Amino acid sequence: MTEKTKTMSITGKQIGAFLQEKGLIIAFIFMCAVFSLLSPVFFTVSNFLNIALQSSALIIMGIGMSLTIASGGIDLTVGGVIALTGIIMGIMLSAGFNLVISILAGLLVGVVAGVINGIIISKFKVTPFIATLATYSMIRAIALIISDGRPIYGFPVGFRFLGSGKLLFNLPTAFFIALACIIIFNFIIEHTRIGRNALAIGGNKEAARLSGINIVTNTVVFYALAALLYSIAGIIYTARLNAAEPIAAMGVELEVIAATVLGGTRMEGGYTKISGTVIGALVLAVLRNGLTLLGVQSYYQQLTIGIVIVLAVLADQIRKK
Repeated sequence: MTEKTKTMSITGKQIGAFLQEKGLIIAFIFMCAVFSLLSPVFFTVSNFLNIALQSSALIIMGIGMSLTIASGGIDLTVGGVIALTGIIMGIMLSAGFNLVISILAGLLVGVVAGVINGIIISKFKVTPFIATLATYSMIRAIALIISDGRPIYGFPVGFRFLGSGKLLFNLPTAFFIALACIIIFNFIIEHTRIGRNALAIGGNKEAARLSGINIVTNTVVFYALAALLYSIAGIIYTARLNAAEPIAAMGVELEVIAATVLGGTRMEGGYTKISGTVIGALVLAVLRNGLTLLGVQSYYQQLTIGIVIVLAVLADQIRKK
């Protein structure tokens, strides 16, 4: 190989690495520019605040999904946990329970669901897809049974503030909740044993086991943390709508997985970046927001998101090669 060929080869690798790392950011900026040209409303402060609100819950859910996928699994209980969290909180608030106690009860629902998922997957060796699909069905059914299939309306102002309130610079409260989750879980993934174990198990479960990592305990922890994040998103959902719906967040798993894969988390496990998941969630939020402003019907929006997922998976396959 000549020196010139070597230089060209190195340059090609550098370009590939750059596009792999920065391609999503470039796509995000390009998309914002296109929507700004097509809609005079898009590039306004009020619309960006709206995007911040719309993306907050998706970011939180995406972080949870990143943890499970990075550990070599997947979690389909997202929408069920959100619904049951809202119903539990709604029932308790309607019965006159303290706001903090009601929220803690809602968060506990997520933790319990995650622990059950982790035990079924790690202890009984059920594949994550089947295990979480089954528990999703049960969780959704419980939400419908205890609510008698009816939504619960009317919550205290303090609770609604979590979903529709505003804080510094008029930014939504949900944005700051999402920001706290980003900081905490980025630290967990990058700097703690839990994060290292998740990537190790996702990369090679047998090698992780031989190195002394407790697969069962760690898997339970991963799924419990993920479901805790889904419950936090459920609080935002419920507070924003001022209603607890047993059918809330139907099909939200599609967008959550899309945000995670778009952000660079490898479907086979072993790698994730919280910053990538955040950008992936923002891309989807901007895409949905822009299409809505342009008057594109919801089912075409769903089609577009499906196409984006396929492209993200294809990009992941190309990246591995």
